[in-house]
Amino acid sequence: MAAANAPITMKEVLTLPSIGISPQFITFTNVTMESDKYICVRETAPQNSVVIVDMNMPNQPLRRPITADSALMNPNSRILALKAQLPGTTQDHLQIFNIEMKTKMKSYQMPEQIVFWKWITPKMLGLVTQSSCYHWSIEGMILILFPYCSSGDSEPVKMFERTANLASNQIINYRCDPSEKWLVLIGIAPGSPERQQLVKGNMQLFSVEQQRSQALEAHAAAFAQFKVPGNENPSTLISFATKTFNAGQITSKLHVIELGAQPGKPSFSKKQADLFFPPDFADDFPVAMQISHKYNLIYVITKLGLLFVYDLETAAAVYRNRISPDPIFLTSEASTVGGFYAINRRGQVLLATVNEATIVPFVSGQLNNLELAVNLAKRGNLPGAENLVVQRFQELFAQTKYKEAAELAAESPQGILRTPDTVAKFQSVPVQAGQTPPLLQYFGTLLTRGKLNAFESLELSRLVVNQNKKNLLENWLAEDKLECSEELGDLVKTVDNDLALKIYIKARATPKVVAAFAERREFDKILIYSKQVGYTPDYLFLLQTILRTDPQGAVNFALMMSQMEGGCPVDYNTITDLFLQRNLIREATAFLLDVLKPNLPEHAFLQTKVLEINLVTFPNVADAILANGMFSHYDRPRIAQLCEKAGLYIRALQHYSELPDIKRVIVNTHAIEPQALVEFFGTLSREWALECMKDLLLVNLRGNLQIIVQAAKEYCEQLGIDQCIKLFEQFKSYEGLYFFLGSFLSSSEDPEIHFKYIEAAAKTGQIKEVERVTRESNFYDAEKTKNFLMEAKLPDARPLINVCDRFGFVGDLTHYLYTNNMLRYIEGYVQKVNPGNAPLVVGQLLDDECPEDFIKGLILSVRSLLPVEPLVDECEKRNRLRLLTQFLEHLVSEGSQDVHVHNALGKIIIDSNNNPEHFLTTNPYYDSKVVGKYCEKRDPTLAVVAYRRGQCDDELINVTNKNSLFKLQARYVVERMDSDLWEKVLNPENEYRRQLIDQVVSTALPESKSPEQVSAAVKAFMTADLPHELIELLEKIVLQNSAFSGNFNLQNLLILTAIKADPSRVMDYINRLDNFDGPAVGEVAVEAQLYEEAYAIFKKFNLNVQAVNVLLDNIRSIDRAVEFAFRVEEDAVWSQVAKAQLREGLVSDAIESFIRADDATQFHEVIRAAEEADVYHDLVKYLLMVRQKAKEPKVDSELIFAYAKIDRLSEIEEFILMPNVANLQLVGDRLFDDALYEAAKIIFAFISNWAKLACTLVKLKQFQGAVDAARKANSAKTWKEVCFACVDAEEFRLAQMCGLNIIVQVDDLEEVSEYYQNRGYFNELISLMESGLGLERAHMGIFTELGVLYARYRYEKLMEHIKLFSTRLNIPKLIRACDEQQHWKELTYLYIQYDEFDNAAATVMNHSPEAWDHMQFKDIVVKVANVELYYKAVHFYLQEHPDLINDMLNVLALRVDHTRVVDIMRKAGHLLLVKPYMVAVQSNNVSAVNEALNQIYVEEEDYDRLRESIDLHDNFDQIGLAQKIEKHELLEMRRVAAYIYKKAGRWKQSIALSKKDNLYKDAMETASQSGDRELAEELLVYFIEKGKKECFASCLFVCYDLVRPDVALELAWMNNMIDFAFPYLLQFIREYTGKVDELVKDKLEAQKEVKAKEQEEKDVIAQQNMYAQLLPLALPAPPMPGMGGPGMPGGFVPPQMGGMGMPPMSQFGMPPMGNY
Repeated sequence: MAAANAPITMKEVLTLPSIGISPQFITFTNVTMESDKYICVRETAPQNSVVIVDMNMPNQPLRRPITADSALMNPNSRILALKAQLPGTTQDHLQIFNIEMKTKMKSYQMPEQIVFWKWITPKMLGLVTQSSCYHWSIEGMILILFPYCSSGDSEPVKMFERTANLASNQIINYRCDPSEKWLVLIGIAPGSPERQQLVKGNMQLFSVEQQRSQALEAHAAAFAQFKVPGNENPSTLISFATKTFNAGQITSKLHVIELGAQPGKPSFSKKQADLFFPPDFADDFPVAMQISHKYNLIYVITKLGLLFVYDLETAAAVYRNRISPDPIFLTSEASTVGGFYAINRRGQVLLATVNEATIVPFVSGQLNNLELAVNLAKRGNLPGAENLVVQRFQELFAQTKYKEAAELAAESPQGILRTPDTVAKFQSVPVQAGQTPPLLQYFGTLLTRGKLNAFESLELSRLVVNQNKKNLLENWLAEDKLECSEELGDLVKTVDNDLALKIYIKARATPKVVAAFAERREFDKILIYSKQVGYTPDYLFLLQTILRTDPQGAVNFALMMSQMEGGCPVDYNTITDLFLQRNLIREATAFLLDVLKPNLPEHAFLQTKVLEINLVTFPNVADAILANGMFSHYDRPRIAQLCEKAGLYIRALQHYSELPDIKRVIVNTHAIEPQALVEFFGTLSREWALECMKDLLLVNLRGNLQIIVQAAKEYCEQLGIDQCIKLFEQFKSYEGLYFFLGSFLSSSEDPEIHFKYIEAAAKTGQIKEVERVTRESNFYDAEKTKNFLMEAKLPDARPLINVCDRFGFVGDLTHYLYTNNMLRYIEGYVQKVNPGNAPLVVGQLLDDECPEDFIKGLILSVRSLLPVEPLVDECEKRNRLRLLTQFLEHLVSEGSQDVHVHNALGKIIIDSNNNPEHFLTTNPYYDSKVVGKYCEKRDPTLAVVAYRRGQCDDELINVTNKNSLFKLQARYVVERMDSDLWEKVLNPENEYRRQLIDQVVSTALPESKSPEQVSAAVKAFMTADLPHELIELLEKIVLQNSAFSGNFNLQNLLILTAIKADPSRVMDYINRLDNFDGPAVGEVAVEAQLYEEAYAIFKKFNLNVQAVNVLLDNIRSIDRAVEFAFRVEEDAVWSQVAKAQLREGLVSDAIESFIRADDATQFHEVIRAAEEADVYHDLVKYLLMVRQKAKEPKVDSELIFAYAKIDRLSEIEEFILMPNVANLQLVGDRLFDDALYEAAKIIFAFISNWAKLACTLVKLKQFQGAVDAARKANSAKTWKEVCFACVDAEEFRLAQMCGLNIIVQVDDLEEVSEYYQNRGYFNELISLMESGLGLERAHMGIFTELGVLYARYRYEKLMEHIKLFSTRLNIPKLIRACDEQQHWKELTYLYIQYDEFDNAAATVMNHSPEAWDHMQFKDIVVKVANVELYYKAVHFYLQEHPDLINDMLNVLALRVDHTRVVDIMRKAGHLLLVKPYMVAVQSNNVSAVNEALNQIYVEEEDYDRLRESIDLHDNFDQIGLAQKIEKHELLEMRRVAAYIYKKAGRWKQSIALSKKDNLYKDAMETASQSGDRELAEELLVYFIEKGKKECFASCLFVCYDLVRPDVALELAWMNNMIDFAFPYLLQFIREYTGKVDELVKDKLEAQKEVKAKEQEEKDVIAQQNMYAQLLPLALPAPPMPGMGGPGMPGGFVPPQMGGMGMPPMSQFGMPPMGNY
């Protein structure tokens, strides 16, 4: 069957190798395809990666570096699922990634190993383990939207256990039905022993609802949904294919059954069919099944590429063919096209689809299954069954089965029966009484099936309208069952206008929709609808119509027009004039205000117009418009004049631009709002504003002052404050200046402004304001203001008091008030304003020689409010301190604790020498520093008393140093116990330090009875680093019988200080003192390297361990230490001695000391030292002692090792039989490493470590025992060691026994092989490998390695080995070996097996004597990917096998570039050799091939073939060929040349060549075909000249269309050949007579058509104007200003009125537009 006529078409969508996928990864385990959207490939070389192929962009694969055991792309979205086994476990780690968002969505660690997994739905993964099946959902995962949330890791849910029939099966598929209620698991297993080649298929069907499983035999299965007639709910079907071998017979079946039949509903009857496998495919079996839900077809695909197609409903066979020569291992449904994708081992991605044009004819013709053909056509809406459907319809109609006929028509493919003829047919059937009319049955069937077409909708609606059942129409329209049309709307309009409008809108009958809206007066909807559908109505006519009845509605309509996209269809000016013609000022204004909102320059005229209209009629409206500021392009001078006339002076000011106009208008302040006038000043320039202000002040200073002040306040920055001040000063308006400056005084920092304000306020009598400003302002010039106020001599002195008090002019104030006899203000100032300045006032009064009584009274009046310190200072400066005695005593009597009061009183007492020491010691309130400073020059001892009382350290030290009062200083320092003070006085830089130390040692400390004082002093001496002085001090305290002689801390301190400062005294102190810290002092002595003193201290306090440590570690005398140990006999001392001996290398002595000490704690160090010193006999004694104290694995292990070292093997055997905790494994390894093999043998045999035992026996040359031990160990490493040892010992039998256990491990095979080969044992190695072939665990590596060995050492066996085990070889490795050994024939065979056809072809051509075989090479060369090999093959055959070159080229005909092949042969000079090939490919019409063949035909003088070639293949140099053969000696060749010229349009050359050879017929035909009148007439002249009268007559007829009659008659008449021209003349006359008759007939018909067209246009216009007839009659509006008309500007002519009061309509149903 031709591929074009096949019902299933196959197309190669993609080849995986073409996008970089290596063929080794095109396997079932590496490639996945979960849907028709993505292919996922897992690569492991050159690096681990995952390749994602988007089927929409297959040539742009996405490659990501990912390591995984399996990868699945989600069927719908870019979500990737990955699976990887955790190293060292049987657990799998699952992860799901969102590739687009680059986030991990989910992960889970599966406790079981997953053997198969698959996306069973877009949101569900099916996981199959060895025992169970799980479902893992990705629904509801928060991680999709929130990648950083971890709440999406839900666990897989176990669904069911695998049945026994699937045990040891390879799982190949897992599916669920759309409802997820049924699951099916499919696996395959090796065939039965009777027929192992036939793979067995097993299936487990599981019901989720019933939780039950059923085991079946099947290779492939799929679910489907099918609607059974009479059941509204779809049924779930399962289809599965089986191929079994029973009783010597192979049975292949396809089953289709229903799952979970619905009770009480029609069910699907079970179907089955045979699967017929050709004899060559007897062992083939189904591997996949896909169901096309679009066509309800079942696709069964087998491993070897067979495709079976069955109908789902009937299980009838539709088609069978082989779709792939290579095995298919993967399929996926192509749901959008109703087919499937398949991937084969070569990497082809094939797409199988239904051939819609041929499948129905194929089923009806080839299969003769008419019912199935009709069902397929109806189901898939396919062509090809039209005749069958029509014939069946007529049969049903003839049988009066109208219902069945209606159903057939409703389901007819491509709606072939849904025509007016069918409706007419049902209409023609007479209605039987009591029965539903057939027509209604037909329409009812159509309505249940879907939507009616336009004609059906119209006919059904006509019936419903006639029966007045409008509600049915509404329901059908709501359900979208009817196709709307204009005719349907016209019909419905007779009963319901609203429903008709809906139909018109759906039918897009725009004129009818507009007419309907106009009837309903919904003009706004007209605009909306027109915009939606792109329709343009007559807007001006609509606006005029609305304007007559609804002016506001007209405004709204006009505004809607103005907002239309593309601009308003009617000019704004025209619309405005329409309103103004009817005196609708407000409406026109409202319209213009809205449309002029954008404020565009082109609207300047309209802006002026709207303002003019309203200034004349409604000035308040114009004022509001101007206030909004929405216009800026109108005629401002014109509007300014109108505003002035209308009394809108402020608007006039805003629009005038000349100063005289502004001055003229601005003086009308009585009619201008002051605030507006003030704001206007802000729009003027500085100069104009000042000019206007001057004019206003000149006209009415008092009346306009407030406005000027306000304007100056508002715009002082623009006008300048200085200018404003000058303006007011020019008119001497201090009041204006006062108000002006007061407005921004709070924000100004200009001193001049503040001063002028004070000045203006003072001159206007605003004393309170002067007082406020002087009190609050911080910016006026104080000096200037003070002088002004003093000169002004205001009756109220408070402003002056404010200035002087704030800015420190208290003296000037006091002097001014005292000299002006204003004592009351002095008292008020001191008592109320600022009592703190009273001292200054008192001082100034004293300077002014004011009476003391007034001053004392003033002071007493203030009393406690008076600051004492400055008052004392003022009086003390003037030596009048006694003046304050009464005041101070009064304060003290009142209980004052003010330090300044008591300071002053103390100074008075000191000066009066009235028992000052009593005051200094008893008064707690004075300041010691102040009073002490006061006493220093008067009496230093009083100063010391004052400083001591206040702990004024620095002052006391200074005064005592200055006056040599060191005893007082020493007592004070000791009593203070202050570390900082001690540090200061003991500082080396203190020149008085020595005198102080002497007083401290001699007087202060001996007098002290306080331990704290002594401690502080000692600490201070230590801190000051005065050790000798400290020793002197401590000896005096400790050694001389004092209260502190037995003090523990002082004794420690004395010894420690001596250790640091004078070590020679330490031993004496140790002997004399008893109450000190011996251990601590001993450690300090050790640190100070006073080892003998330390030894003496430790002995004195019986610290024997510390003492011996001093001997060992510091004095380094082991002998003294041993002597000391014998003396004290303490274990701890012996232990220390033993450790020291061990450190010194005295191992035996150390062991003896450890035994004396009974110390087992240092056994690690003892063992290490004993091993280094090789004293194992002593070590055994020590370890036996240790074992009695501790159970340590180390001790027991070392004891065994020590026994081995001293060769006491019998003790070892006895020891290991007794209870022990030795680590025998480690001991054995150590013995082995130290070559103590006999002892190691005992240990390894005891612990059953067969691997190490085998190695030990190898060392002992006991090979048979080593093999036995290795067998028990069964370890690859052990086998290798024993094997290699046997090989080295040439024990090949034993070596082979070991080797067979090694080579089954892939990783160890190569090592064994290299070991044998490196030692030259090739035959033994081959024997080992050949023995390994029969092993149960034999793997690919053994077969491959044996092949490599054959290639190297046994060439004669290589080919046989390759052919027998080609499927079990690592072909790339063997290819390398064959290439190295130059076995070309075998290399070629391997390349073919590995699909490396390029390399195979190159090998054959490069080594043809050994590798070439013609049939094999033909099979190879058609499969190569490198096209250059095609041409290399051409050269190869040309050189070595030219007799077979055509056979080879015919194979490559579809792949090679024919031009290149011809060039190769032409250059080689053997073009004739490939003539058969060129003839075969000439149908491709290649220029090089055509020219080569034409050249051969010319050389062979084969003109028939040449002419045939020229006719069929025109792609060659035609002119060149014609020129080459036009002078050929053969006539036929020259005739061919003329023919070529004719085909090329070289008419003259062709005719000339024909005339030259007397080929007149050819010449006449050429002239006729040329269409050139001149050539035809020249040929006539030529025939006349040659006397060829017959040829002349023939030429007239041949060139009839070209020859002009007058020329022909003239030539015939002049040359007496009229008889020969007469037939031509008769023919010409008859032709022209017929043409005239036709013209007359055409003219008459055209006139009829014009009349018919005019009548049709009238009907159309009448129909389109139907909505206009519903409007009220109207007369044309009278002309208005701005409108055109005769004698009016604008040129607008109102339209003339038509009949019935309507304007005449244009061709398109719209009134004609005026010119505007």
